[in-house]
Parts: sequence; structure tokens; C-alpha cells
Amino acid sequence: MSTRVITFGTFDVFHVGHVNILTRAHDLGDHLTVGISTDELNHAKKGRYPVYRQEHRSQIVASLDCVDAVFYEHSLEAKREYLLEHRADVLVMGQDWEGRFDEFRDVVEVVYLPRTADISTTDIIHEIKNRLED
Repeated sequence: MSTRVITFGTFDVFHVGHVNILTRAHDLGDHLTVGISTDELNHAKKGRYPVYRQEHRSQIVASLDCVDAVFYEHSLEAKREYLLEHRADVLVMGQDWEGRFDEFRDVVEVVYLPRTADISTTDIIHEIKNRLED
């Protein structure tokens, strides 16, 4: 029996932290599905649109050998439906989300993985802005 792993994210300004979490998520099973936050969902939760359009972010993530399937996440409230629709056995999220997805333990194993130290999309965007202002 295969183990189906699922994770979610924006994956904007793709960096090594994204590679690390996707690779580690893949290693927890046989099939990795990735939910990519739509541009509108990202704007609703972060107050800004991603640097890269959802089509580009989806293509980048789908191109990785460790990723088997991608889909667009349109709603945070539909997380349970996404888990069931994609027949997930394991939900993987970054450790910064620890405890926030425990409500789904009745349908999946929930695993929180450590973030890659000293890297974040927000920090990269701020660094670029600072360099442009200099």
C-alpha cells in the first residue's frame, strides 16, 4: 500500500527552504501532492499578491522530481476537503504552523517539519527591496 503525502504553500520566490520541505515531505511517502495557494488566497491571508503568478509557481513546483501532483488551493476553509479529495495519508507543514492543523488528525497523520534556518520568502523580498532603495 502506498503512502500519499500532501502539503500546502505559496512557494513564491522559490528558494532552498522550499526544496528542503518538499524533499523531506516526499521522503515520508510514495506520492507527494502539493497545494499551491492561488494569488487571491495569498492576498487574502498576507495582504499582498505573490511576486510570481500562480501559474508560474505551480509550474516551478510541478517540475521537481519529488513532486507527483499539484493543484490550486482556493480556500483555507476547504483544507479537509482537499485532504479527502487527494486521498492523503500524511499532511506535512512547516514547524511554524505547529498545532494549527491538528484538527485533521482524524483523517491524516500530521507532521510538522523544521524550517530551513535563516531563509524565508518574506526576508528575501525585504532584502531585494532594501537593495533597490540603496
